[in-house]
Amino acid sequence: MQNLRLRVMRETDVPAVTALNNDAAPAVNVLEEAEVSSLLAMCDVALVATDRDGNVNAFLLSLGGGQPYESENYAWFEGRGVRHQYIDRIVVGPGAKGTGIGRALYESVFERARERGASEIAAEVNVRPPNPGSIAFHEKLGFRQLEERETKGGTVRVVMLCRDVY
Repeated sequence: MQNLRLRVMRETDVPAVTALNNDAAPAVNVLEEAEVSSLLAMCDVALVATDRDGNVNAFLLSLGGGQPYESENYAWFEGRGVRHQYIDRIVVGPGAKGTGIGRALYESVFERARERGASEIAAEVNVRPPNPGSIAFHEKLGFRQLEERETKGGTVRVVMLCRDVY
């Protein structure tokens, strides 16, 4: 993780996180700063990776079950009735790719899931538009595919993924 530092996301990070998120579209959906702030308030794992100058190069937002999050993918996982830790989004900027920061961010989620007594970690990845790098990353971490679904009124297709907590 050359020169990158993990820390808890702060409200003051929202503009940089929003910009990094929106630069990653269409791999993730575009958000306004107010939406990032609202999501941050529901998350029990919210981390950023910064360089020595404090610039945000990667982030992760994750929340446990039972939150009032109005996401059709989160609702799908909630409807399964399995105690889960949901990874809403991870973005690793171009300068941080290949550093291991994605795995380090996920390890924090795995630890939180164990603390909460969750039985699985849940996530989804776009398959239309395609995001093969993310699918390969999740497979390396032991995620399995549950189902593909149309979302956003049929404009996006995602694969629903989960991994047991161990």
